Amino acid sequence: MNSYSIKILANWLNTEASISRPLQINISDLIFDSRKINSPETSLFFALVTARNDGHRFIETLIKQGVVNFIVQHEIEENLIGKANFIRVENTQKALQEIARKHREEFNYPVVAITGSNGKTIVKEWANEALRNTLNIVRSPKSFNSQIGVPLSVWQMNTEHEIALFEAGISAPGEMIALAQIIRPDIGIFTNIGNAHAENFKNKEEHIFEKLRLFGNCKALICCADHTEIVLAAHRLGIPCVLWGKNQNAQLHIVSENCVANQTYVKLNWKDEHFELIIPFINAASVENALHVTMLLLYLGHSPDFICKQIRQLHPIEMRLEFRNGINGCTIINDAWSADIESLKIALDAMQQIQQHTNRTLILSDILESGKPNEVLYKEVADLIKRKGVTRFIGVGEQLLHAAHFFEIDKQFFPSTESLIQHLPSLALKNECILLKGARIFGFERIASALQKKTHETVLEIQLSAMVHNLNFYRSKLKPGVKTMAVVKAFSYGSGSYEVANMLQFNGVDYLAVAYADEGIELRQAGISLPILVLSPEVDSFSAMIENRLEPEIYSFRMLELFSSAAMARNGFDGQALRIHIKFDTGMHRLGFEEEDIPQLIDQLQATPHLETIAVFSHLAASGDSEHAAFTQEQISRFERYSKALELGLGKTLIKHLLNSSGISHYQEAQYDMVRLGIGLYGIGEIENQDFLLPVSTLLTSISQIRELNADETVGYSRKGILNKPSRIATLPIGYADGFLRKLGNGTAKLRVNCIEAPTIGNICMDMCMIDVTNIPLAKEGDQVVIFENAQDIRALAKWLDTIPYEVLTGISERVKRIYFQE
Repeated sequence: MNSYSIKILANWLNTEASISRPLQINISDLIFDSRKINSPETSLFFALVTARNDGHRFIETLIKQGVVNFIVQHEIEENLIGKANFIRVENTQKALQEIARKHREEFNYPVVAITGSNGKTIVKEWANEALRNTLNIVRSPKSFNSQIGVPLSVWQMNTEHEIALFEAGISAPGEMIALAQIIRPDIGIFTNIGNAHAENFKNKEEHIFEKLRLFGNCKALICCADHTEIVLAAHRLGIPCVLWGKNQNAQLHIVSENCVANQTYVKLNWKDEHFELIIPFINAASVENALHVTMLLLYLGHSPDFICKQIRQLHPIEMRLEFRNGINGCTIINDAWSADIESLKIALDAMQQIQQHTNRTLILSDILESGKPNEVLYKEVADLIKRKGVTRFIGVGEQLLHAAHFFEIDKQFFPSTESLIQHLPSLALKNECILLKGARIFGFERIASALQKKTHETVLEIQLSAMVHNLNFYRSKLKPGVKTMAVVKAFSYGSGSYEVANMLQFNGVDYLAVAYADEGIELRQAGISLPILVLSPEVDSFSAMIENRLEPEIYSFRMLELFSSAAMARNGFDGQALRIHIKFDTGMHRLGFEEEDIPQLIDQLQATPHLETIAVFSHLAASGDSEHAAFTQEQISRFERYSKALELGLGKTLIKHLLNSSGISHYQEAQYDMVRLGIGLYGIGEIENQDFLLPVSTLLTSISQIRELNADETVGYSRKGILNKPSRIATLPIGYADGFLRKLGNGTAKLRVNCIEAPTIGNICMDMCMIDVTNIPLAKEGDQVVIFENAQDIRALAKWLDTIPYEVLTGISERVKRIYFQE
């Protein structure tokens, strides 16, 4: 483990530290997220300053949690002086990078840097798999490849390692120089060039040259000879290349390539020696990634026989944490594909987001190839899980059995996965959050299968990390100080309720909005503490709203009087005034007070001291339609006028919120104090923003059965699906009760099987539908079928249904299983 004194780090940064809390313990953890503290006493917190956040705001809280070492770029508040050690710099992010750069100088074993538009993480993980039994490897956790992720990855380097594998990614010109100085790679891999993160570059040539800055001092750059733009640019920069590909100039030449039974057979020539790889994938991206790894292993001196064995054993890499509903009211976090200390920290941080369970159970396998003595490793694990609030520990493997004495919480140990599965009923897992973290060899997917709730074969996958990206995209458009209200009504636009709310709360949104009180009550019961606005409050729910601290939209005098009476009957919540939001009708003509109501509204609000008016808002009718821009401007003017009148009459300043997702993009002058982010959060934005948003939802099903039918036969109810030729018809377990509506039948919708479109045939049934897979000869029972996986698909479904994306997303039945992923 790395360990430096605060004085050494200050010396690295050419500055002095303000030392007020001398400690014998040196710094080993670099942190920038106040929510992810593993070891307060050995941590150094970087108060990063971004467009949307300022880490200096959390210093006082962190001091109370035991953190005593900080790097800052602002003046220290007087009340904090003497309570911690501070290093002041001009830029805290650059300080983080400089410390990582100086740390990198301590080591001289080979460092491999990987960049490219796609495949970085897969190449890194496959290289790790191929080499881990022969070398002690340090590598980027997950996909840590950013200006912050790279220095944190390099910080892991220590003397026990023999090779390093680091990713590097950029999104703007000039960024790669800093990463190159930190990583200082000996060997480079440039996977490919595409459109990912390309929006800030003038053209593809600039994008390539910026990425190549990583390899200026490399001994060798591995890339595909067939990516001629990359190769030519590298040659112009004088970077020595080691090439593979079909091009005759490639050192590793592809002689032939054939796909048979889900495997790709590649005949290769290397230094006049022929050998054949069997790659256990047929898609082009996986084959390319496997050949990058092959070239790296050859360059490192491994034999073709060794390489063929390692490549044949490759398997899909799952880099996402998977959240599922489990048996007995449990939530399962499945990370059953790897076990190492760094990814365990990441998974435990994700576990802390889950608020609906007070009990947290970790099921962990032996951590293999850590490079640390077991006594050191498992004491570190035991200390970590104790700090992270794990309430029960279940260990699997002989190493953990022998390290049981380090764990001072409720604990059980099993020698094997099979033994644990046999004893699952006796563990009485109920109403708790369960994290599965296992090395692949232990086969923890069997535990996941046993614990997960058995439901519908059709699933809606929700990518929570994509939702965070979309949240931050819209935040980047806000003026400083503007708050964010996330709209999670209608089961979070079909995405799930508390699962999404947990993520939003963890990522610092200021408010949530729901349609009805029962949605808000469910969130409160799941541990959500954010303020919650109820947009459609019902009179018979007022008592429950008061009890659960939900804030109603008040849009009429009748509603105001009834809620006032309910508040009087309850004497407020804890005797405090109850918070309300006043709704104005500025042109939507749905709900709200009008201008002539304002004098009476002021009088009645002043007469109800048990109610606290905290906000005023309205709704734009056509903020995304440019042809109605004049009308929207009129709405904004009305809102401005009505709000000022109400504030003047009440003698107080109110929170004002008007803009929805499309309004954030088009009417930045009307952001006021808060904006309401709805459909954009879920990856559906205005056309000009769509390329910057990530898809959140993927609706998948599978083929239940395939049958061969003759010409002139019919398919489905009312015999609507008439066949005019011999056909292969596949039945899918999704129907109109799941949200796949009848209008989509008889060829209207086209679904994807093995990346090929297949039209529906016949009427859609309640629980099933049929598609024609005649033109997909490799389609078989059990194959995955994509209903939608991006905004383009959702818009296509909406067009086929003659509706809007909102209806498509919110129409997915709750009986369809939701699975949540987090990068």
